[in-house]
Amino acid sequence: MTLHPVVAAASEGVLPPWARAGKKRVAHMARVAELLDGWARIEGLDDEARRRQVALGYLHDAVKGMKADDLREIVPEAMRDLPDPVLHGPGAAALLRRDGVDDPGLLHAVSWHTLGHPELDACGLALYAADFLEPGRDLRNRWRGELRERMPHDRRAVVAEIVRARVLHLVERRRPVRAETLAFWNRFAEGRSWARASEV
Repeated sequence: MTLHPVVAAASEGVLPPWARAGKKRVAHMARVAELLDGWARIEGLDDEARRRQVALGYLHDAVKGMKADDLREIVPEAMRDLPDPVLHGPGAAALLRRDGVDDPGLLHAVSWHTLGHPELDACGLALYAADFLEPGRDLRNRWRGELRERMPHDRRAVVAEIVRARVLHLVERRRPVRAETLAFWNRFAEGRSWARASEV
């Protein structure tokens, strides 16, 4: 599969014209992309697969600076009830789709990188982990560093630990947990297999 020009550009750190992200956000995206690049190299992904994974680092938060009301107008109708802080994923995926990107795994990863989803593929799991573990986040640094060290070889266990921590965080604060996030956690908790062994 040849990379769409927008995805190929993103793999080089070039954002689409519709991107709305400030300097701090772009720095975060670059750190996520760097982690994804390193993990892809450790796994021995071919150049195209590696570039696709790196592109996710730059695309996942490409419209984080866009207003929630504007995002709500472009996301699929079924996703319009999502909370404001997570609309940027589906919004970026909608704009990528509009540009002609036809890569279901990539679009799904961008859409669900914040909440998680039981149908994420290997790249989606890597993005979910990298977004949480990138070294610019100053919270529980030792624990995050230990999880980073276990990636990508122990991906399934690392992602499960991240999901568990996020769900507990919400529960402890008596905040709702989205059905998609619970289904994502349940996939790990129930030990269900993924489509292919290479996806975990």
